Amino acid sequence: MRYWPRNGGILLILGIVLGLAVGLHLGGVYLGAVWPNVPVHAVATDAGDNFAIATGPVDERVEAVYVLDFMTGDLRAAVLNNQLGRFLAVFNYNIVGDFGGAAIQNPKYLMVTGLADVPRGYGRQVQTMSVVYVAEVTSGQVAAYAIPWNQTFQSARKPQMGTFIALDKLNFRTALIRD
Repeated sequence: MRYWPRNGGILLILGIVLGLAVGLHLGGVYLGAVWPNVPVHAVATDAGDNFAIATGPVDERVEAVYVLDFMTGDLRAAVLNNQLGRFLAVFNYNIVGDFGGAAIQNPKYLMVTGLADVPRGYGRQVQTMSVVYVAEVTSGQVAAYAIPWNQTFQSARKPQMGTFIALDKLNFRTALIRD
């Protein structure tokens, strides 16, 4: 009879630990069913006086960094190879002609990225998951661009270079603003 009173504290602690383990496991299973894991994708955008920079997903595993030079109108994208940690994919495009060329005296650009479920092409080369939106505020126009992406080159660690695909353009302002 002396066995239980002497070990009662140990049994109490074991019961609490076992109860917590079962409760946490069942709670985790319940929360997993009610609140499933949802992947979160974040992008970043910033701008200075002469440049804008943004990031956007290329595919499920890598993202691109997009840079727009306000002075020249050069839009560039670079993608890190996730195996080597080096930029092996580079894309270039000059946007000045898309917004009226020299007709706009002092262009003012804004740039953001977004997700787009557009037809991704056929064969090895497809458009990326993100679209780059460039707005020229003076003319009131916005254009959408994508880069042609070759996942096979990325996996094989081969460099790829190319130009952006101009998807579409629209006027978001009806009146022309003059400086």
